[in-house]
Amino acid sequence: MASESLFQRLKNGLTKSREGFAQKLEGLFQTERAWDAQTLAEMEEILWSADIGVKATQRLADSAQLYVAGQSVKDLSSFLEREIVHILKEVSRPIAVAPMSAKPWVMLFLGVNGVGKTTTIGKMAEKSRRDGKKVLLVAGDTFRAAAVEQLEIWGGRVGADVIKHQAGSDPSAVVFDGLQAAKKRGTDVVMIDTAGRLHNKAHLVEELKKIRRVIGREMPGAPHETLLVLDAITGQNGLQQARVFQEAMDLTGIVLTKLDGTAKGGVVVAIQEELRIPVQYIGVGEDVDDLQPFEPESFVKALFEAKQ
Repeated sequence: MASESLFQRLKNGLTKSREGFAQKLEGLFQTERAWDAQTLAEMEEILWSADIGVKATQRLADSAQLYVAGQSVKDLSSFLEREIVHILKEVSRPIAVAPMSAKPWVMLFLGVNGVGKTTTIGKMAEKSRRDGKKVLLVAGDTFRAAAVEQLEIWGGRVGADVIKHQAGSDPSAVVFDGLQAAKKRGTDVVMIDTAGRLHNKAHLVEELKKIRRVIGREMPGAPHETLLVLDAITGQNGLQQARVFQEAMDLTGIVLTKLDGTAKGGVVVAIQEELRIPVQYIGVGEDVDDLQPFEPESFVKALFEAKQ
């Protein structure tokens, strides 16, 4: 029942994307029309409107041409569904679970302000707590007092200590203290929040590189996960954000939030096809259980399947 419930949450969260994308494809292909330039153009327009991106749209169009050249387009929707799963599985990688051999397991979270980064950390902390892990949160976004306060609220909810400094402090110093505290307290998982002032790109990049150096010095091999949180509603702008952060850091994955608020869920495909960075978690609602591990088959099934 639990998996069915999670899948239903996923379906519900992808309703806007399904109506703006999959159902339009179904409408286009529920005819006996022959494959021609007009059909191709209409299909590409639908893919574009879902923010699937240049590379993935071209790849799907080329595959479709080979599949139905001179034939009916009636079965093309099912074919595209399989092709999208294939694209997603090329890059997909499940997020690593903290092993006992690496303690604490260090997770570094990046992302511009407003994408839901701190909330994502809180939800993932709750999931770790449910798994019996002892979690420590580190308030590395010293630029915004609100970010520290929000992290403290989540810490209280999930029973996790929060390491913080005064507003305006050196983020690397907070991270250093956090790692020292984690080692002394026998913490299983450390989750580090960071600032996201993208308008000051050069300063932000240097700040993040310094944090990474401190982590690596104090915990060889860490951070074990470097996750970029993106807001799905920003669509193609999210791709540009990811490029900026990838320049500075070796991203291990992406958490895509607010998929329930957009009709452009195809951005998941664009991210993995164009950036080759795996999407590891997706957010389809406000509840903790609405932040789900990304599974290509389930995602595409929920995207194409009619809502029950």
